[in-house]
Amino acid sequence: MSANVETMFYTREKPWHGLGTKVEDAPTSVDALRLAGLDWNVMQESIFTETGDAIAGYRVNIRDRDRKVLGVVSDRYKIIQNREAFAFTDTLLGYGVRYETAGSLQEGKRVWLLARLPREYIIAEEQISPYLVFSNSHDGSGAVRVALTPIRVVCNNTLNLALATASRSWSMIHKGNVKDKMQEAKNTLFMAEAYMESLGEEFERLHWMKVTDSQVAEYVEKLLPLEKDVTETREKNTLKLREDILRRYYDAPDLRGVGNNAYRFINAVSDFATHVQPLRRTANYNENLFARTMDGNPMIDRAYQLVKAA
Repeated sequence: MSANVETMFYTREKPWHGLGTKVEDAPTSVDALRLAGLDWNVMQESIFTETGDAIAGYRVNIRDRDRKVLGVVSDRYKIIQNREAFAFTDTLLGYGVRYETAGSLQEGKRVWLLARLPREYIIAEEQISPYLVFSNSHDGSGAVRVALTPIRVVCNNTLNLALATASRSWSMIHKGNVKDKMQEAKNTLFMAEAYMESLGEEFERLHWMKVTDSQVAEYVEKLLPLEKDVTETREKNTLKLREDILRRYYDAPDLRGVGNNAYRFINAVSDFATHVQPLRRTANYNENLFARTMDGNPMIDRAYQLVKAA
């Protein structure tokens, strides 16, 4: 496991992002946080200069377990503890949602909880499983966020397109009232359902959008452009990556019967972006891959924009 992933767990099958250690099911968010090693709190303390003077307007967030510094924030920053950030998700369990992974990234600066929605979708004659990723940060970079990530079951590809018709990520304001928690849970399910419906409509449209071999080659070149005066090694590596995408488009067993269309091209790019082994693997490769379940994958979105503009 990469050094950037402090702790995490997963249930049942190994997740598509390839991180974690298998454990028993987590029936509640408290269990999920405990199994993932996230059952710690954040404290806020004043910051002092070397001469002992307090720095006005700023505080430092510190993890109580080991006094790890998580971030410097303004004195208006309100801490949302891990148990608070994810408490409302327990209401989702009543709708059949199940926790599958949770973990800590960047030495506790960012924590997350992933759950699988109970409904399976058949879109473009394929099974798509929707997942929700809940994220909370302690470095001042953001509040509690929720993102939907559809997974194409046959190959574990992420299909989180940036649609104009529906959002796949949103922020949740934690409130302690039980009624508010239930409403937030319902809103989360409603927004997830709206995105999946829009995604299904878009996949059908892409399925009917024919693309030629020359268009596929042009799209791949735009996705992986060659700059002027590029080194011989860089050119060779780029051409190798281009060939990889084309091989996935033409030769992937799960795509051969799809037809020469935009849907097939998007899936080939998604397969590449989700599973390709980089030419030079960095220490935090897997975390960056997983982070794109929340933030979106620029290459998949770029491929989507290319076929839309055709």
